Amino acid sequence: MRLLHTSDWHLGRSFHGVGMLDAQRDFVEQLLEVVRERSVDVVLIAGDVYDRALPGLDVVKLLDDALVRITDAGAKVVLTSGNHDSAIRLGFASRLLERGGVHLRTRVEDLDSPILFPLDGNEDTTARPDAPVLAVYGIPYLEPRLVAERLGTETANHFDVTQAAVQLIHEDISRRRETGPVHSVVLAHTFASGGITSDSERDLSIGGLGAVPLDLFEGFGYTALGHLHGRQELAEHVRYSGSPLAYSFSEAKHRKGAWLVDVGVGGVENVEEILWKAPRELAILRGKLTELLESEEYRWAEAAYCQVTLTDAARPAQAMEQLRARFPDTLVLGFDPEDAEGKANVSYSSRLAEAEDDLGVCCGFLDHVRARPGDETELSALREALEAVRLEGAEL
Repeated sequence: MRLLHTSDWHLGRSFHGVGMLDAQRDFVEQLLEVVRERSVDVVLIAGDVYDRALPGLDVVKLLDDALVRITDAGAKVVLTSGNHDSAIRLGFASRLLERGGVHLRTRVEDLDSPILFPLDGNEDTTARPDAPVLAVYGIPYLEPRLVAERLGTETANHFDVTQAAVQLIHEDISRRRETGPVHSVVLAHTFASGGITSDSERDLSIGGLGAVPLDLFEGFGYTALGHLHGRQELAEHVRYSGSPLAYSFSEAKHRKGAWLVDVGVGGVENVEEILWKAPRELAILRGKLTELLESEEYRWAEAAYCQVTLTDAARPAQAMEQLRARFPDTLVLGFDPEDAEGKANVSYSSRLAEAEDDLGVCCGFLDHVRARPGDETELSALREALEAVRLEGAEL
């Protein structure tokens, strides 16, 4: 059997205010092309298919269309819920959808209820009980406070609830192996130790306590992880597919894609990378405004989504407008003056303490928030305003 490991579609998400629905439609087209051309039998989606618990109607329609077209192309779908999804809403009508080849695993009660696929070419897994089968299990995102008691764990943390879920799966595999060969694939939406994070993921807990050790997944033929947006290999058969699109500039160097997993009668035979074409390049630019606007070095970024950090000593006026004249899709603008190192070591409160009068306080504020002092016109306006306040106070 051939599996396509994906996750973190985040349908409905925007990129720094730019809608991504068209780009997500394009990703679905690429996925369908791979399903057809590479004869994929099962598409795995390891959580966060939606970006919100209450997705918009157009977003729901996109997923509905994608699932119909994937199954029409001849592939089954196994989908788990992530921390962005509403497990209850996503799991609605799961028994009915299963008849059409879409298998949802969003409930704790279904942790040890695998989807069985024959590995001997026989569609009926009950025809030969001793025939080798592939058992695909789904571990949805487990919120410790909500599932700890149901899983029988004494403490509500990610390690304990994940360990309990994995134990249920191992016990089910052992029972099934009493009658014939069973190879296992597990989908899990979690943060595994050793994974590299990016800025677009929602923290599962504070201080890294949400990370679960990698050895929890030992004993499975393949573990298809979801949650982290960078495609990465943690162990030979434990991998993150990452998100199909970049959702933050911290992902600018990611090579977005998926994993194509071949499973035979002897287990996992091969794992191959699949790459997705990005809708736009991401450009992270840094320098003085004049340099960025005039240098041919940055011509490639004119059609990219841009994050720009200006290093001018003084914050240029109308900087965003000037940048967008050359880089229309400048989405993030920051300032980091090259000569600000000395100022950075002086706290704002210290500057206030050194101010000789009210005008000095106002000027210090201007210098602090925009990295340049007031000019003569601004100083004159501030003097007039302060004098007006003084006179008003005197009248009272």
